[in-house]
Parts: sequence; structure tokens; C-alpha cells
Amino acid sequence: MAHHEVLIVGGGSAGLTVGAMLRNNANPPGVTIIDPSEKHYYQPIWTLVGAGVFPKEVSERKEADYIPPGAEWIKDSVATFDPDNNSLTLKSGSTHTYDILVVTAGIQINWDKIPGLVESVGKAGTGVCSNYSYDTVESTFENIRQLKKGTALFTHPSTPIKCGGAPIKITYLASDHWRKNGVAGHIKKKFIKGGPGIFAVKKYADALTKVADRYDIERVWKMDLVALRPDQKEAVFKHMESGEEIIESYDMIHVTPPMSAPDFIANSPLAADSGWVEVNKETTQHLKYSNVFSLGDCSNLPTSKTGAAIRKQAPTTAANVMAYLAGGTLPKHYDGYTSCPLVTGYGSLILAEFDYNKQPMESFPFNQAEERYSMYALKAYGLPKMYWHGMLRGREF
Repeated sequence: MAHHEVLIVGGGSAGLTVGAMLRNNANPPGVTIIDPSEKHYYQPIWTLVGAGVFPKEVSERKEADYIPPGAEWIKDSVATFDPDNNSLTLKSGSTHTYDILVVTAGIQINWDKIPGLVESVGKAGTGVCSNYSYDTVESTFENIRQLKKGTALFTHPSTPIKCGGAPIKITYLASDHWRKNGVAGHIKKKFIKGGPGIFAVKKYADALTKVADRYDIERVWKMDLVALRPDQKEAVFKHMESGEEIIESYDMIHVTPPMSAPDFIANSPLAADSGWVEVNKETTQHLKYSNVFSLGDCSNLPTSKTGAAIRKQAPTTAANVMAYLAGGTLPKHYDGYTSCPLVTGYGSLILAEFDYNKQPMESFPFNQAEERYSMYALKAYGLPKMYWHGMLRGREF
């Protein structure tokens, strides 16, 4: 049985950032990261990959290159947690104990919850595509490029998802592509969402509604995709309140699958009733187990599940972990800041930034609800560099 000072479960954005911040201390603790992945992906760029702006390879790096110096990497997955005994068991069967556990295991994409999706998504001729996987993201632009007339559907499930703005972003980009190529008038565009509106913050929702109107995108609320019939090119939707089912025919459908906390977390003592790790929303410390912290997509922090949120959550967690190790009170608090760079077309973007109270927290001295090329350039070229060379190296901005 191996013992670790700080054991981090998950080597994604949150795990690597916190690990790097801990190791960057003058007297760094021992850090071990558990993650089975050989590759690390900068997933925010997949929206632009799906729109044909970049090849998918720009999003991929070797995981080994981003394990913080001095940290140990266990290339395995967690099977079960036993926080009452400060231990966990890996799928390989080995047990590991810890002084502090940091859970950053991301989100689970439930492709199989939509009958008909797994066998059709990304396959040529099906019209079914999704930006939510490295293997399928390039199929999105293939479908956008090939569609000259007919019906295009874009779905957004009722579950929490990573980057809540992503489904509407690809809707806008596809619409802009069709407009630029003179076929927009021949394509019926429908955005169908399990939630009640286009965006949770009114300032940005008002701006996004104007963009949708400009592209002539029909919006349907409170409808969840529940099945695909790829042979007939039909999608089955269910109303979130009435339970009524409707069938929509499509020539192309971009699917955002339902998502959840990873099963091994949801079935563990660490989970809240929702399945996510139950933490204090200001300190990221577990509500029951004081030596457990969690942030990012797998936590129940009541904010958007984005890399920008992690960028602010990670310094809080790292400082609080160091304080806990030293026996002190937790010094840092997270205010719910998150950001969603909402691409509204090729070369235009609305930069939404807000806190737990859905109040704008804007970084620039201008109205960020207006579409700008400068903010598009920030997303396409600036933020990836900040991610690879700054955030994952434990540098604060």
C-alpha cells in the first residue's frame, strides 16, 4: 500500500493546474496524479475545429509533457473511494492512502443514453455529428460543408454540460458558413434545448437572441433529445414538463450528449445526491471530509463547467490545500467566476464573464456583450497559449 501527501485524481485541466501550483511552492508537498490518459486535449478549441477553422491536431498534446516537475504519475483509473480510511483503490487493484485528496476527474459524457447515437455519430452519410469528442469533431464541419438544403438540428441537453455555450456556438458558426456560401435561405435551422432559455445571464442572453434572430434560427425550449433513428434521419424529443414526445426530421444534427458526474464518483461517499463531489462553494473543501477538495467539472460548485472557471478555482484550492497541510485556516475564497467565449460567427465573439449570482464580471473596459473580432482572436489564438504555457504550468493571470 503506497502513501501520498497530496493525491490528485484526474490529470485534466483542474488536476494538472492544481498539481503545478502546489509544486511551484517554495516548499512543495509531494504530489501524485492518477490519470490513465496518454493524451491531453485543449477542448475549448473543438468548437472552431468543428467549424473548419483549425485541424483537430492543434488540440492534442502528450499528457507526460504536462505532469508537473517532481510530481508522480500513476497511469491508472480509480475504482472506489474509501474516504473514512483516507484511501482509494485503483482498477489495477492497488490501494493508495493520502494526507489530502483532490478530486478533479472531469465529467462523464453519456453517449449511450441516446439510443441510435453511438452507432451513427461521426459516420459518413448519417448526418449525425458532435464536437464533444476528438474522434467525431471533424465530422461536424464535413456535415456543415456538405449541407446545401434541408433541416439542421442542434441539441442542448437538460443535464449540466461542459461549456454550456458550446451548443449555441456551433449553431451560429454553421449558420454563418451557410450565409457566406449563399445557401442559408435553403436550410431550416433549429436549436433545441432541454433548458428554458438561450443563456443564464440576461445581459448576454439579450445579445445572443439578436444573433439568433439575424441567422433566422428557430429556438425550442424544454425539449430533450431522447433517441435517434438514423436510418430514417429522425430525432425523438421529449418535453421536460409535459412528457410529450415529438419527432423531428433532419438532414444534419449536431448532438450535445447528456452528461453526468463519473460513475465512480456518483457511487461513492464523496458524492452529493446530485452525483457530483459535495464541496463548500467558496473554499472547494469537502463538506464531510476536511482533507478532501474538489474542483472543476466533477464538483458540485454551482457555476458553469468551463476551463475559465477552473482557472479561478485552482488558485483557491492550491492555497487552501497548502494551508490545510500547515494546520491553518483556509485563506482563499472562490466567487463563482466563470467565462464563456461565445463565438457568434467567423471572426466575432461575445465574451461572457460572470459570478455565482449571474452578475457580469467583465475583464475589459468595454461592453463585452457586443460582438468583437478582438475577443474572437483572444479565443482562437490567445487563450490556447495561456492554457498550455501558463495555466497548466501553474501560473496565475
